[in-house]
Amino acid sequence: DVDNPFLEGFYRDQPSAAFQTQLFFLLSRFQQQQELVQRNLFDEFTVSDYLFQKDKIFAYLTLDEGELLIYERLYALLEPQVPKPDLVIYLQASLDVLMERIARRGRDFERTMPREYIAALNEAYNYFFFHYATTPLLIVNTNQLDFLNDPSAIPDLQKRIEEHRGGTIYYT
Repeated sequence: DVDNPFLEGFYRDQPSAAFQTQLFFLLSRFQQQQELVQRNLFDEFTVSDYLFQKDKIFAYLTLDEGELLIYERLYALLEPQVPKPDLVIYLQASLDVLMERIARRGRDFERTMPREYIAALNEAYNYFFFHYATTPLLIVNTNQLDFLNDPSAIPDLQKRIEEHRGGTIYYT
């Protein structure tokens, strides 16, 4: 997890902190990907909790037209240098489940996030992954799965991950 110094300000006043927050995340994620490229020379596999390309989801939800122009130019310079994953796993959940999990996580600055923002974000994620075809994709519906509090489903999911060879597969 990246400690973004602009994130708390973003949750307090989204319009005034969105651009700084977004660029900080974009550049931090790019730097992490470059470090992974070096480390991957010696590792059999690497697990990451984000996909570089999904950064655009947040940008398009929060930036204005002028900020998007600058963001897109910077993104276009960085993205070709980011390695493509062998498999992407999207943990999907309904809005109600997401809201409950955010509340349970208990981060003060997340408690003020409007339900409408989370709904828009969830819809954007679903749209992004519905159209995602860059690499193999496993979409896991987590409405009834809570891997943190009930790890009993992990072995079956791990088997599905190991067997996944291409295309998009849905796992419930």
